[in-house]
Amino acid sequence: MARYSKSAGKDVKRAMDRRKKGSLKRGKGGKGGKVKSRAQAIAIGLSEARKKGAKVPRKSAKKPARKK
Repeated sequence: MARYSKSAGKDVKRAMDRRKKGSLKRGKGGKGGKVKSRAQAIAIGLSEARKKGAKVPRKSAKKPARKK
């Protein structure tokens, strides 16, 4: 069974294209600077897909930092 829907993949591709063009912005409402990292562009694409209701796994819970 597929983890992500086709529409989620399209949303990620769209976000990657916007990153290449330089029009993908960081932060709430795109008020931050330009997105430069590939991983951040993918995360934004998945987040947009989630908002549209596409089949995307839930965000993993943040794990607390380990103490040495």
